[in-house]
Amino acid sequence: MRLIVAGGGTGGHLFPGLAVAREFRRRNGDMRILFVGSRWGIESRVIPETEFPIELLPIRGLKGRGPRGLLEGLYGIPVSLWRSRTIIRGFDPQCIIGLGGYASGPLLLAGASRRIRCAILEQNLRPGFTNRILGRLVDRIFTSFRESVEYFPRAKVVLTGTPVRWRTLPDADRKEGFHLLVFGGSAGARRINEMVLAALAHLGEAAAGFRVTHQTGRADEASVREGYASLPCEAEVLPFIDRMDRAYASADLVICRAGASTLSELTVFGKPSVLVPYPYAAHDHQRLNALALKEAGAAEMLTEPELTPVGLAETIRALHGDAARRAAMGRAAAALGRGDAAERIVDECHALVPGWS
Repeated sequence: MRLIVAGGGTGGHLFPGLAVAREFRRRNGDMRILFVGSRWGIESRVIPETEFPIELLPIRGLKGRGPRGLLEGLYGIPVSLWRSRTIIRGFDPQCIIGLGGYASGPLLLAGASRRIRCAILEQNLRPGFTNRILGRLVDRIFTSFRESVEYFPRAKVVLTGTPVRWRTLPDADRKEGFHLLVFGGSAGARRINEMVLAALAHLGEAAAGFRVTHQTGRADEASVREGYASLPCEAEVLPFIDRMDRAYASADLVICRAGASTLSELTVFGKPSVLVPYPYAAHDHQRLNALALKEAGAAEMLTEPELTPVGLAETIRALHGDAARRAAMGRAAAALGRGDAAERIVDECHALVPGWS
């Protein structure tokens, strides 16, 4: 049994694929699994530290990189397609799963042209242009939101949820105080970093009992660490959190972006949250993702224009002082969670590929 898992770019794309790969390996210990990603994506750093091999393509985004970057990006497309065909000939996969991200396109195009069984994961409510095109070519489309079906051929869509990295959370290190978990994705979010510091400063001594775990991204680590030095709360400032399960386990409230993988983790683990959608996400998908949780009573949402020190401080103050409301939000989040997403995707792939069932 041979599987290629293609794509990445961000943790939101990569980590669900890693969860699926590990579920395949759990069931079939001798299964050969190859990751294929971009030289510039998070997968180039994360996958070499795992049990899986990886091949890297010279493909990257075209937007916002200037004339030279545009030429480099355009050059990378045909080279990556040719390289994808070479990888497929050498590895001879029976199935390819695309995760989104730049590297998934060439692999899926090359795989579909050879009539290899192909599937994609669509974590967002509204899919991007690439996945809408690929949806016409692949055999299965695994979605996280029921509403996504309107963008794809209905017969191919299976509502599975987005796979998460952990089945359960570890026992929490429950110290006294209110634990606030803050992060902006794998690279951090400067706007969230700045506004959380400003909001905590606005709260003043009301934040004295807070414990904050704050993932900043590497660029802002020093400035955020300096910002906490003048605040009354206890803070752990990290550029990247390797064990997010431990951070989730002790969190009373989460402030974060609204990427689909993050929302899947919040719902599977039943965590109340304040969501700040990234305003430049393609097709406004983070706002739509966050709105779905807000309407279910599982989260509060602050768009970037609404994200002010006073507004965020008052939101934190209200949720800090109302444990019953936080508990209700957590229950509403858990009702949306799909902790068996990886298992369901593996089941569907076994049914899809001749000889795997």
